[in-house]
Amino acid sequence: MASEPTAKGINARLTKVWMTWGAQFLPFADVASPELPLSRLLRLSLIQVSVGMSLVLLVGTLNRVMIVELGVPATLVGVMLALPLLAAPFRALIGHKSDTHKSALGWRRVPYIYIGTMVQFGGLAIMPFALLVLAGAQEAYDERIWLGQPAAALAFLLVGAGIHTTQTVGLALATDLTKPEQQPNVVGLMYVMLLLGSIVASLFFGWALEDFSNGRLIQVIQGSAVVTIFLNFIALWKQEARVPHYMRTEPATPDPTFRQSWDLFVGKEKTLLRLIAVGLGTLAFSMSDIVLEPYGGEVLKLGVGTTTLLSAIMAFGSLMGFAYASYILSLGADPFRMASLGAVIGLPAYGLIIMAAGSDTPELFTLGVLLAGIGTGLFGHGTLTATMRLAPTGQIGIAMGAWGAVQATSQGIGATIGGVMRDAARGLSLGLDVPAAANGYVLIFALELALMAATLAAMWPLLNHDARD
Repeated sequence: MASEPTAKGINARLTKVWMTWGAQFLPFADVASPELPLSRLLRLSLIQVSVGMSLVLLVGTLNRVMIVELGVPATLVGVMLALPLLAAPFRALIGHKSDTHKSALGWRRVPYIYIGTMVQFGGLAIMPFALLVLAGAQEAYDERIWLGQPAAALAFLLVGAGIHTTQTVGLALATDLTKPEQQPNVVGLMYVMLLLGSIVASLFFGWALEDFSNGRLIQVIQGSAVVTIFLNFIALWKQEARVPHYMRTEPATPDPTFRQSWDLFVGKEKTLLRLIAVGLGTLAFSMSDIVLEPYGGEVLKLGVGTTTLLSAIMAFGSLMGFAYASYILSLGADPFRMASLGAVIGLPAYGLIIMAAGSDTPELFTLGVLLAGIGTGLFGHGTLTATMRLAPTGQIGIAMGAWGAVQATSQGIGATIGGVMRDAARGLSLGLDVPAAANGYVLIFALELALMAATLAAMWPLLNHDARD
């Protein structure tokens, strides 16, 4: 009989401990403070690190591995790498769903980030095997091609859908947790972490796949899948406060449909013009992404090691742009002016890159690449901050999604146009005093200059617009 009260006492103490520790340590517990300390921000930015890692894997590492080591035709590789863009237009819908989602646990953003993480994990999990089957089918020209191509396409599409979902909703969550005056700094931090994640991942992938083998490829890609799960889980730990529906005191109102939310979003003054400016500027800065290194090697006769540094120089320039934009915008500057400054810097940047072909001066090329990185950072930071500030109440998700959809789609279109123009204009005479091999590249850079001017024209009506109207 004496043991029964003891057992009850132990159970009571265990229950108390569980309730106390659960509220303190479980990932779905309410956030303890409305403030946002740096440690919490850094954890949240791990979502951007995982996105940067996956982007480097898709666009950089696998691009080379599929063509060189696995012998997959370059055209097929281009199609595979373009598949993630099919998910980009749905970012606005994903953002809207995270704005209006009702969960029994009281979350809005967290379920969508977890869904995106698992979709991304699934794509990375099947990707190496799909690529090996595809490569074997291409080499033997057998019936495996009917399995390899759909499987590889599915893998790339899943990874792209996961990236777009986690990045869109992750930025919306960061905005939810941030005071308006802190948003420029938060945007800068998020994209600095994206760049740092890309740089670290590219160095690691290069080291891990230096002695290439099929087994090593499987380990690297599936290891990336596990790291993605781990980083995003740590990033979301106790980030979003729980407000279960049964605890809400305000009267229930029906959620707007996506069409209603979209009409409200685009009905805000000059929203479509802002999106057009984002698209034009992103197109201008991204059209030369895949041709800068070939331009340095083919026209300026730079070595492989030197051209490899171009990505680091561009990333460093972007970091400089983000840092400067974060500081200035936190003082209350107009984000449209910051974005316009990025486009203005893009004009001499690509002018120097063109001049390098005729003067045979690699230093001009390097300076142009650095300035292009700075312009990219200023433009991206400015347009994203403006989107965050101008989002209608309760619609930050759809605003982030619209910005991300336009940017991602423009990046893909720009890279595609750049590659096609480079090949189509080979041997074409432009009447310029540049090497014949430079004509295709110069045409791309000249088009970028024209798009920079068009971006500035689209930005002009926005410069005097009060972002807090």
